[in-house]
Amino acid sequence: QVQLVESGGGLVQAGASLRLSCQASGRTISSYAMGWFRQASGKAREFVSAISPTGGHTVYADSVKGRFIISRDHAKNTLYLEMNSLKPEDTAVYSCAVRSGTGNYWEPAENSDQYIYWGLGTQVQVTV
Repeated sequence: QVQLVESGGGLVQAGASLRLSCQASGRTISSYAMGWFRQASGKAREFVSAISPTGGHTVYADSVKGRFIISRDHAKNTLYLEMNSLKPEDTAVYSCAVRSGTGNYWEPAENSDQYIYWGLGTQVQVTV
């Protein structure tokens, strides 16, 4: 089992930056791709970004490309999401996830069905 706990969310103005963290515990997840997803109120969950175990392969949603940076620190068993130039449309609950151990578990994936462990999320609210 893996437990994931997100932190770093908050209320900011448009144009500001936030850094989200996702602390993993329970077992090492260094061999698995991880991802960030978000869900705005009344909307479906959507993919934000994902990263391979080495960090050498990253994927971003078009809506955040060039503004968000995903990274991970194996020594700390932590995943990060640096969010810059935040917009009101970035407002959502952000959750981290670990890929399932079946299939190409090292490949960053955009499909949430390919992730097996999820955190409860951290709220990000961006005002105009």
